[in-house]
Amino acid sequence: MSRYLEIRELAVTYAGADGSTTAAVRDVDLDVDEGEFVSIIGVSGCGKSTLLKVVGDILTPSRGQIRVRGRSPGEVRRQGRIGVVFQDATLLPWLTVERNVGFLAGLAGRPVSRDRVRELLALVGLEGCQTRRPHELSGGMRQRAAIARALALDPYLLLMDEPFGALDEITRDRMSEELLKIWAASRVTVLFVTHSIPEAAFLSDRVVVMTPRPGTIQRVVDVKLPRPRERALKLADEFMDHVRILHTELYTSMQA
Repeated sequence: MSRYLEIRELAVTYAGADGSTTAAVRDVDLDVDEGEFVSIIGVSGCGKSTLLKVVGDILTPSRGQIRVRGRSPGEVRRQGRIGVVFQDATLLPWLTVERNVGFLAGLAGRPVSRDRVRELLALVGLEGCQTRRPHELSGGMRQRAAIARALALDPYLLLMDEPFGALDEITRDRMSEELLKIWAASRVTVLFVTHSIPEAAFLSDRVVVMTPRPGTIQRVVDVKLPRPRERALKLADEFMDHVRILHTELYTSMQA
């Protein structure tokens, strides 16, 4: 039986202007089940974002295959069923929050109703903000709007590339807690790139640890922490045990 997301023997090589080549990702194999929250960690330049972009059909792999529900990423993207959230919310400044949230779904040919947009705004904690414009929102609020915009696509996959990386530590912690509530309500399948080991441990069902470039998978670590997860969990011994395991694996990968 096929998995929800299958990645097989994936490799990405970049060609330089001088004719040289750089291997960014090599021999990546990964399965993700429907509804899973999987994070990817590794040192800068190890190919985390490259892997995410290939899954999202933003980049073309040099070798290998990806299947999302049995289809290619290109097919799924053309259906408008891949949601992406980057570190920069990239909201359109001339549109209201409400219109920003519905914008991509409209482009995909599946416009969402005003009621659905307001349901999503409530889900991400932006009730009453529908008529505001991006410059009237804080950084955390803009990221909430970006998440709502991605969810408006009713995506098969939600790809998140360091979405909280530009936020201060307190806001980042709060957004992680809110993201878990959003994920629990939507049960969307998530691939989440982060540099933060505690963030990966707190959010994930599994954490993929990548080696330095060319990025391969060092280990996939199961996170056996109970759900739902609250802030107090971060002070628990079992949480710190997972952080230590991930820390050890990450530093081991750097010596491979």
